[in-house]
Formats: sequence, C-alpha cells, structure tokens
Amino acid sequence: MSLRVLVVDDQGVVRAGFAAVIDAEEDMAVVGEAGAGDEAVRLAGELAPDVVVMDVRLPDLDGIAATRIITGRENAPRVLVLTAFDLDAYVFEALRAGASGFLLKDVPAAELLRAIRVVAAGESVLTPAATCRLIGHYASGTRPGFRPGSGPHEPAGLTGRERYVLTLVASGLDDVEIAGQLGTTAGTVRSDVDVLLRKLGLRDRVQATILAYDLGLARPNLPGTHI
Repeated sequence: MSLRVLVVDDQGVVRAGFAAVIDAEEDMAVVGEAGAGDEAVRLAGELAPDVVVMDVRLPDLDGIAATRIITGRENAPRVLVLTAFDLDAYVFEALRAGASGFLLKDVPAAELLRAIRVVAAGESVLTPAATCRLIGHYASGTRPGFRPGSGPHEPAGLTGRERYVLTLVASGLDDVEIAGQLGTTAGTVRSDVDVLLRKLGLRDRVQATILAYDLGLARPNLPGTHI
C-alpha cells in the first residue's frame, strides 16, 4: 500500500514541488495539500494520511499548534516538520507538540523521501549534530519561558540501564553506536529502546531526547560546541 502524505505549506509553489517529488514515488501518494494550519488540521482528520509534511509558519493556525492538535488525536499520523533554519525556536516547540522530526526546506529530494518513509515506519528523523545544538540551546534555559525546575520529574521505576540508554539516545547516537557503548547488539538496543518508550509513554526517540534534557539526564550542547 502507498504511504498517504498530506503536504502543508503556505506557498503554493513549494507545495507543488514537494507534491510532485512525492507523487513520483511508487510507494507514496499525496492525498491532499493545505496552505494554512486550520486547513491542515481539518484535512488530517478527513483524509487519514500516514505522514503530514508540515511547514512551521502558517496563516490562521501555525504549524506548532496544528501539529499539537493532529498528534493529539487517536491513530494520529506522523508529522515531519520543515523549517528554513536549523536553530529555529519553532522547531523545538513543534517537536514538543508531537512531531517526529524536522528537516530543512532545502534538503535534497532523496532525503525528504527517506525521511517520510522513516517516520511512517515509526522512527524519528533528526540530524544528530543539529538536534543536539537545537535542544541544547533551548533546554539549557535560553528558550522563552524556561524556569529552572519547571520541567517534569523523572518517572519512577527506571532502572540504571534504562536511564543510561535514555542518555545515549539523547546524545544522538544510533543503534550501532549505542550497542558499542553497552557491549551488546543493535537488535538488543532497538528492543531496549522500544521497551523504554513504552514505559515512558513516548511515541519516539524525539520525545525521549526532549525528556532526557528536561530531566537533566543529558548535558546541553550550546551552539558552537561539538558532539
């Protein structure tokens, strides 16, 4: 079955370009296009897409608010956020709202298509370096409205290994790299992460990464530092 994709962008030319790239794939189909946030929310409910490719800046209802509404529904589609800047504050808030990842708008077509397939499969799409800069920048206390101690409390019942796995996920390591840290296999790591996500009630590694920063289990990397 083809992946059903809803394309959301306030610029018609951009929507048409994304739609053309996606529709050219045998395993994908654009089921709708929206130029505003409220329209995206309505179409996401009516068309039941698998993935919503969501712009951040939209009229009527911005992409963050639209993402929060869409992902808050039962059997929600995955949301892939697009932005013009990799340190855009709106992107961080969109991830908090339930998005499964983000890409820059000027990504090659092949990377966009890969990202759609990845998030549709239940994974997240994040460039480790950009993600750590982004989350480190805002989770460190420089984002508007942040107050020390205002984040969530660590869930009860996490084992030492699970806390360590959470910190490794937040550092941007992939399954193979985490396996090297733990002295196990990538398959075991995938299983460990799945169990951890279910235990924490999280959808994917994006939310796990944000939680790790909120809990202070991951050390923020401010812009200009390296991972």
